Amino acid sequence: MSDDELTDIRKQKRDQLESNLRGDGGSTAKEAASGPAEPIHVDGASELEDAVASYDVVLVDFYADWCGPCKILEPTVKKLAENTDAAVAKVDVDANQELAAQYQVRGVPTMVLFAGGEAVEQLVGVRGYDDLQSLVESTLA
Repeated sequence: MSDDELTDIRKQKRDQLESNLRGDGGSTAKEAASGPAEPIHVDGASELEDAVASYDVVLVDFYADWCGPCKILEPTVKKLAENTDAAVAKVDVDANQELAAQYQVRGVPTMVLFAGGEAVEQLVGVRGYDDLQSLVESTLA
């Protein structure tokens, strides 16, 4: 089975589960704005701007490959991408130093939450899945 087929199956299952949770038996118009099931790797300000413009809510993980806490946070970031309607983006601060400076990222991991095209929250350090999911879900509501 190819990665595309697996992605399609996951999306169908997620849509089905969301429909069951809503109890409406159908889909919502908001699905067009829901994020991908995988984190988006962003390289540069224009790619970040595109992601923020394309989705209602975007959680951006500023990370570094050498950062131990970033590695601890990685499975949580992937799980958020799979289980929320928000888009999740990853920015390597070493490759995108100007972008990190633009958002005043002084330590990693730092997460910046965008809603409606604007940065609305910044979190520094490792956070648990439940905390991040609650933040994202409250922003989506």
